[in-house]
Amino acid sequence: MEARQTISEQYRRQQQELHKNPNYGVASLGFGGVVKKLIEESGARSLADYGAGKCNLKRVLDEMGMTGVAYFPYDPAFPEYGPAKPADLVCCIDVLEHIEHEYLDNVLDELRSITVRWGLYSIHTGPAIKGLADGRNAHLIQQPSSWWLPRLCQRFEIDHLQKAPGGSFVLVSPRA
Repeated sequence: MEARQTISEQYRRQQQELHKNPNYGVASLGFGGVVKKLIEESGARSLADYGAGKCNLKRVLDEMGMTGVAYFPYDPAFPEYGPAKPADLVCCIDVLEHIEHEYLDNVLDELRSITVRWGLYSIHTGPAIKGLADGRNAHLIQQPSSWWLPRLCQRFEIDHLQKAPGGSFVLVSPRA
């Protein structure tokens, strides 16, 4: 299957600029405990960090003593990570709201293609504090959970939905 485009070149460059800010891309730090528990309870041996940014999720898991899990970062702003790779657990933490509207289906399809057993996806539903160089809010998609759920349900079973400050997160498994 040929990979479909998931980001425009102009937006990829904007994301690279935003990632120079040390306070951008830090949401995954708050999910370390949840991810560690999921890994331990599910027996996952691999973790894909989709939209990994500066790999803060790996850093916090390392600090928690998490070992024995293959870590696969993916982020188009960091081409050195390579393509997205399948894993037992795929984390996509505060990424989906940053996706360009025209590429959202491609991104969700890619997430489905790499989610082997479980996906943990957090989605912020309101505006971001940060903006893009072109004046747009950094959260390109600001929609409630009720807007996101049908799109996720096309590709995944929703195993758990949890409200969180500013949005929600879901634990999903691939649809058969």
